[in-house]
Amino acid sequence: MSLTQEDVQKVAKLARLELTSEELSSQAHNLNSLLLQFDILQTLDLSNIEPTSHSFTVVNVLREDVITPSLTREELLAAAPEVRDGCYVVPRIVEEE
Repeated sequence: MSLTQEDVQKVAKLARLELTSEELSSQAHNLNSLLLQFDILQTLDLSNIEPTSHSFTVVNVLREDVITPSLTREELLAAAPEVRDGCYVVPRIVEEE
């Protein structure tokens, strides 16, 4: 599988990245090199390898919950640039196309 500059441009647009034509060319080359490495990995015989979710043993380190003093809701809302009906007001980021 090989990615074209148009493929990279579509992904960049979805990620909201503005890339120059030189950057598109460079990233297409980089991504195609990465995909080539994945193709090489696909050729390995892993039939005798037991599947694992982690390469080392994972242990959860838990601590006791301790109640500590914190700010009140009013103090937190006082630090916000804009508040409406007891909630933070944030800028709209959804764009119409």
